[in-house]
Amino acid sequence: MSLAPVVILACGNPSRGDDALGPMLLDRLQDWLAGEGLSTGFELIGDFQWQVEHALDLAGRRLALFLDAGQRTPAPWVLRQVQALATPTPSTHALSPEAVLAVLARIGQPAPPTFVLGVAGERFELGEGLSAAASRHAEGAFALLQALCRTPRVDAWQALATGEPGGFVRWSARDAQ
Repeated sequence: MSLAPVVILACGNPSRGDDALGPMLLDRLQDWLAGEGLSTGFELIGDFQWQVEHALDLAGRRLALFLDAGQRTPAPWVLRQVQALATPTPSTHALSPEAVLAVLARIGQPAPPTFVLGVAGERFELGEGLSAAASRHAEGAFALLQALCRTPRVDAWQALATGEPGGFVRWSARDAQ
């Protein structure tokens, strides 16, 4: 079995308000990809948080996208390209996308061009539902996801990232807590 050329990793907790954005968008994307006949080009992976093991999901891919909600993410969303951390975070729990890439480098695997799509959220309390603002932001982020999946090329993704004002704002997995 061959790997899909593009992997999309979403994280979030559906029980924590706007933290549900990642899994919600991933589910919606899966249905859209199937309807468009594009499923074979993508592997979609969802989890509560990114961990060391997710580095293996990146190996052998042509492109990768991390998808998550963030409290300090500029509205409505931020798309940026990321690189491995020079010094990996000494943790096996709740890694940033850059730390996951660093793990991949440590095991001697080349990293694919990797992007992060952070969707602005407001409320992350346990038991809360999705906020109205997050719902609006999700619509814009889903339109972006569709554009990314229609043109799964690094140059196209870079053009979308650099074309968005503030496209390379510092963002981390910790913002989603």
